[in-house]
Amino acid sequence: MRFVDIINKKRYNEELTDKEIQFFVDGVTDGSIPDYQVSALLMAIVLNGMNERETSYLAKAMMHSGDVIDLTSIEGIKADKHSTGGVGDKTSMALGPLVAACGLKVAKMSGRGLGHTGGTLDKLESIEGFNCFLTEEEFKKQVSEVGIAIIGQTGDLVPADKKLYALRDVTGTVESIPLIASSIMSKKLASGSDTILLDVKYGEGAFMHTIEDATKLAEAMISIGNSLGRNTMAMITDMNQPLGNTIGNAIEIREAIETLKGHGPKDFTELCMQAAEIMLMQGKVAENKEEARKMLEEVVASGKAFETFKDMVKAQGGNVDMIENPELLPQSKFKTEIKSEESGNVKVLHSERLGVLAMQLGAGRETKEQDVNHAVGLELACKRGDKVNKGDTICIVYHDEELKPQWVDELYHAFELTNEEVAPQPIIEKVLS
Repeated sequence: MRFVDIINKKRYNEELTDKEIQFFVDGVTDGSIPDYQVSALLMAIVLNGMNERETSYLAKAMMHSGDVIDLTSIEGIKADKHSTGGVGDKTSMALGPLVAACGLKVAKMSGRGLGHTGGTLDKLESIEGFNCFLTEEEFKKQVSEVGIAIIGQTGDLVPADKKLYALRDVTGTVESIPLIASSIMSKKLASGSDTILLDVKYGEGAFMHTIEDATKLAEAMISIGNSLGRNTMAMITDMNQPLGNTIGNAIEIREAIETLKGHGPKDFTELCMQAAEIMLMQGKVAENKEEARKMLEEVVASGKAFETFKDMVKAQGGNVDMIENPELLPQSKFKTEIKSEESGNVKVLHSERLGVLAMQLGAGRETKEQDVNHAVGLELACKRGDKVNKGDTICIVYHDEELKPQWVDELYHAFELTNEEVAPQPIIEKVLS
């Protein structure tokens, strides 16, 4: 088999066989296919796409390019959830303990943040001593005993994806639904869970800018998961404004804690509750949404959801005192309230701009090598549709260095006000299965 023939097939929009896709993935993994040929095929895929069978087999081949976690020793159905990333997305820290407190086993592998989107691992590492890197055996033991573990990628999972993503990043071949779907799903499948809930975000602060593109990506990932025997569902959710009120690391942990206690922001709480309903039904813990919602409200009211989060933190070496008293979490040197210069209703909150501004404070990283400052970030005092008067606080900035006038001006321009009424928009657009 000659790889140039495979490139030419896809160049002329022909369907690749399973053997040809396997040859491609094997060659990427062992380095036998040079980068320039891999890049040529990637560009052909970007231009001509892949059908459902090709995309599913690509995900399967990538999944088996390295280790595959076996969770069968853990009793019950094991659940996983994946978000395509967004500004202020601290969902895993609240949603995981919520469903685990109801009896579902949550085995979650997460990543770090890059650019304007935050990473779950960075947020959890705001907690002193928290260990994101358990061995596979420690991971399985904790999921079995505590009901939840959130860790970084363990073992040599999906090495083909690491190599392909590095190439896609520098060859203009990132934006392809078959390549994105197979990349995400190969990692989810290799992580070993029985059920997968996908939170596919659309809008300014998301990777997919339109509902239509987000739906196409979700459908592609559902097809992959279901074809490989995993119960896979997806929510299409709004990222045209940040999720919740906080953008940062320690301050997002604080907001997740408040949500587990029943005092979280309305939009974030509702996203977590609706996602949790789906996960409990997928895991056969609840028969319907009504039963699931009742269970969730009970574990919040009784404190069991919060206790489950504390149990996870303790099991992973974290300082539980910081969870019981969030004031002990990393604190910035300065805290500045930004006041509105006009009156009106909030029409737009530019998610991406706010995410970039938080990154510039040190809450995120521009390159993988950078460290993050866990203490800094933004706390929004208003959301879309809220009435704001001149002089009202619109944002609280947590910072360690003096704020530059240009940075403050950029922050003002992230908020757009109007004299007209702004209709509320549901955070969850639709659910797909």
